[in-house]
Amino acid sequence: MRNSYRIFFIVCIAAFSYSTAQSQSTSKSVYLFTHGMSTGGWTNKNIDSLLTATGNNVYRPTLTGLGERVHLASSNITLNTHILDVVNVILYENLNDLVLVGHSYGGMVVTGVADSIPERIKKLIYIDAFLPEDGESVISITGTPVDSSLKIEKGLFYHDWIFAEQDPPKDVPHPVLTFIDDIRLNNPQRLEIPTTYILTVEKGKNPEDDDFFVHAERARKKGWPVLQLEADHTPERSAPEELVKMLQEIVTN
Repeated sequence: MRNSYRIFFIVCIAAFSYSTAQSQSTSKSVYLFTHGMSTGGWTNKNIDSLLTATGNNVYRPTLTGLGERVHLASSNITLNTHILDVVNVILYENLNDLVLVGHSYGGMVVTGVADSIPERIKKLIYIDAFLPEDGESVISITGTPVDSSLKIEKGLFYHDWIFAEQDPPKDVPHPVLTFIDDIRLNNPQRLEIPTTYILTVEKGKNPEDDDFFVHAERARKKGWPVLQLEADHTPERSAPEELVKMLQEIVTN
């Protein structure tokens, strides 16, 4: 009789342990963050730390020619180059059930990624990001002409705040072709991915005045949830805790 109780006790402990392990494993997610123009994977370092501290896996690749890959900067880098940067991380790391996040210019990239391999993506999240339609480009969306008013050297665009004497990590010149290239979207399965748009609005400002409000409205018209976060355009730097909380709420709902 004593041995029977012992076996029963062991079985119960094993079942409880398995149930707990299953619950823990299913509550964790795999995130891939696609950064905005001129920056790099380094900008999401704090987000990475906060999410991995609770057991999530995080990938934050740097797009070709930016961040620590600035030595690869070239006038030949296209929007498709950056889309393939992310697609290949997903394929070569064999990622599935992925939470794909795009910030700012990264919205152009993740849209192309979702069109390429929608079956790998569990949820798609835009953070103050471009939400393009087929045939659009950054230039066509913003209405900004590529002319002498822009500071362009050797096919790279220089923002006003970019200075060579700054020490890394820092923003760097961005390949101009990535702004000019039209995105081509051919896969209707992309629109079946559960998608959420986060509009960041600085304290005291009206959402309608935000540069990305038009993209939040596009998302709303598609029937996607649109959330608002009180932060500047770079919440991964200015409001990482608040952003992570919002991301986890999106993923678990």
